[in-house]
Amino acid sequence: MNTPTVLKKILATKANEIAQRSHSLPLNELRAMATDTDPDELRGFYRAMQTKVDAGLPAVIAEIKKASPSKGVLREHFVPEAIAESYEKGGAACLSVLTDRDYFQGHEDYLKAARAACSLPVIRKDFLIDPYQVYEARTLNADCILLIASALSTTQLQDLEGLAHELGMDVLVEIHDGAELDMALTLNTPLLGINNRNLHTFDVTLDITLGLLEQIPSDKLLVTESGILSREDVTLMRDHQVHGFLVGEAFMRAPEPGEALQQLFF
Repeated sequence: MNTPTVLKKILATKANEIAQRSHSLPLNELRAMATDTDPDELRGFYRAMQTKVDAGLPAVIAEIKKASPSKGVLREHFVPEAIAESYEKGGAACLSVLTDRDYFQGHEDYLKAARAACSLPVIRKDFLIDPYQVYEARTLNADCILLIASALSTTQLQDLEGLAHELGMDVLVEIHDGAELDMALTLNTPLLGINNRNLHTFDVTLDITLGLLEQIPSDKLLVTESGILSREDVTLMRDHQVHGFLVGEAFMRAPEPGEALQQLFF
């Protein structure tokens, strides 16, 4: 697997993070906490996306992200609760909240705060490589987790998806190319994300999504990620029957993120 250098560094950091956390809170205790949660509290991430698409609307996963490794701090005045409320008013289907601390200045508390401030389902956006993090996501009340194909083997993808579904959470699997698509298609989840960012060069082009469309089965709800910056971009995707979007950076720089979402999509 040709893992990009930046991703290798992040995954090494994650492995250390998991080791430290499991020392403070052992896996068996975390597992007991996760399995003790009420499945009725989950909000149905995939269902919320599909409901929008069925209504002929764009299904937008609006991202709450303070910083990124390539762009630095995106939003100085960062209040997850206010951003979540703004996104809900703006017509988002779901939220994505970064919980990675070292590279995105995220935090688990941001996810909890954002979810408590609205009625939208929330995905934990992080680099998940171990069952520990899946149990952790459930204790945070995440409705969905992200699995990144370029960070995992096919077996790992399948195992982590199985655990997430066992705990009642949905899964969004993210790919960048045809080889990763083959891996993703071994999973059961209907949610398939295509990241338009080349992880080796950080270049962004919507051609990544467009180039993979013919290989996507019709039973997948496709989410295009990165590079959606204008109404023309949205129209281009919807003309190609792509109705799921994950957008963060463009909104994070706006004074009122929900208004920026509304202007871009509605």
